[in-house]
Amino acid sequence: MKSVAYFAGFLVFAFVFSGAFASDPSPLQDFCVAINDPGLVNNAFVNGKFCKDPNLVKAEDFFSQGLDVAGNTSNPSGSNVTTVNVDKIPGLNTLGISLVRIDYTPNGGLNPPHIHPRGTEILTVIEGTLNVGFVTSNPNNTLFTKVLNKGDVFVFPIGLIHFQQNIGKTPAVAIAALSSQNAGVITIANAVFGSKPAISRDVLTRAFQVGAAVIKLLQAPFMKQY
Repeated sequence: MKSVAYFAGFLVFAFVFSGAFASDPSPLQDFCVAINDPGLVNNAFVNGKFCKDPNLVKAEDFFSQGLDVAGNTSNPSGSNVTTVNVDKIPGLNTLGISLVRIDYTPNGGLNPPHIHPRGTEILTVIEGTLNVGFVTSNPNNTLFTKVLNKGDVFVFPIGLIHFQQNIGKTPAVAIAALSSQNAGVITIANAVFGSKPAISRDVLTRAFQVGAAVIKLLQAPFMKQY
């Protein structure tokens, strides 16, 4: 029960945080429930989503479930991100907030270095011990890192490369709120070494100052995913 109460308290905090720091435009109405069916729209187009006729809005438009279920971490990174954004809850459209659950395998499960181009992230550890960090922009590229335990909170500023890794011997779980209805994610390694079509190896060898053979080796596991 304490974990449930703690989680509920965090959600309230997340919504307060959203109102203060949201990166999305502020809404001009109570809500704009997203809908993809042109037959039910009121000819408005807001934040990339049509607005549902307010007279047809239901409580289910603001609801999602299943965040209590652990995600599948059977992958090379040993982590899974379960996203609750505007695609899951249409009522989030124009409200400037979303939520994720992150599961990590023991002994190194990693949410690899990535950025959210449209949102700041505030993360709290529900179970386990995480090593987290973010890197500032050029020219300093300063690393800010911290070991987090259950109940600890850490903020990743919008657009900066960041990561989390489970350094404990048991599975870890974190919940994070983001200041956008759809913050987006760019995983650095996937984008650089697994782009479609591939970035020229000449570009990558010069950028990383290594030989073509090293670049080919780095690209191999990401190319297999496509």
